[in-house]
Amino acid sequence: MTAQDTARRVTKRRARTRANLLDAAFAVFAAKGFGRVSIEEVCEAAGYSRGAFYSNFATLDELFFALYQERADLIAAQVADALAQDGPDLDVPASVDRVTDVLLLDVDWLLVKTDFLVHAARDPAVAHALLDHRTRLREAIADRLFRARGHTELPAVLGDADGAARAVVAAYDGVTTQLLLDKDVDAARTWLGQLLTALLTDGSGTPA
Repeated sequence: MTAQDTARRVTKRRARTRANLLDAAFAVFAAKGFGRVSIEEVCEAAGYSRGAFYSNFATLDELFFALYQERADLIAAQVADALAQDGPDLDVPASVDRVTDVLLLDVDWLLVKTDFLVHAARDPAVAHALLDHRTRLREAIADRLFRARGHTELPAVLGDADGAARAVVAAYDGVTTQLLLDKDVDAARTWLGQLLTALLTDGSGTPA
C-alpha cells in the first residue's frame, strides 16, 4: 500500500468519524437540548472516545454549528429541488405539497433549529449563519415565483416574488411553532398547505 493509499484511507475514516459524531449529536441535541449536552454524551452516543471528538471539533459549540450548517444545507437543497419540478406554469397546490413534505419532515430538526435560534440571539456569528440559511430558503422560493411571472399571478398585496417568499417563510415559522408544542405533524402539514395556498392564490388553488 502506497503512502497515498494510506492517506486516502485515513481521510475516509476521519470523514466517517465526523459524520457519525454529527449524527449522534443530532439525536442527543434533539432529545436533551443544546446547553444540556456534554461532549462525553455525544462521544458515548457515537461510540467514540474524546480523542476522536477533538480530532474533528475543538468545542461542542463548533460541532453544533457544523451540525446546523449540514442540515440547513440539506433542507435548502431539498426545497430548491421540490420547487424545480414544475414547468413555466406554477402549480401552486402541487408545489405546496412538495415543500411542506420537505419542511415538516422532522420534528427533531425543528427542535435543534429552535435551539440554534436561541443560541443565535446571543451570538452575532451564529446569527449570521441562521440568517444565511433563511435567506437561501427565501431565495429558492422567490426564484421559483419569479420564473413563474407571466404564467402565474401572485396576490398584489404580497408585492413582488421576494415579498411572497417572505410571507411563505413567515407562515412556516408560525406553523412550526405550533408543531413543536403539539407534535402533530399531519395537522401541521395540512395547515401549512392550506395557509400557503391561501397566500399564493385566491384560496381555492387557482392563481389570483
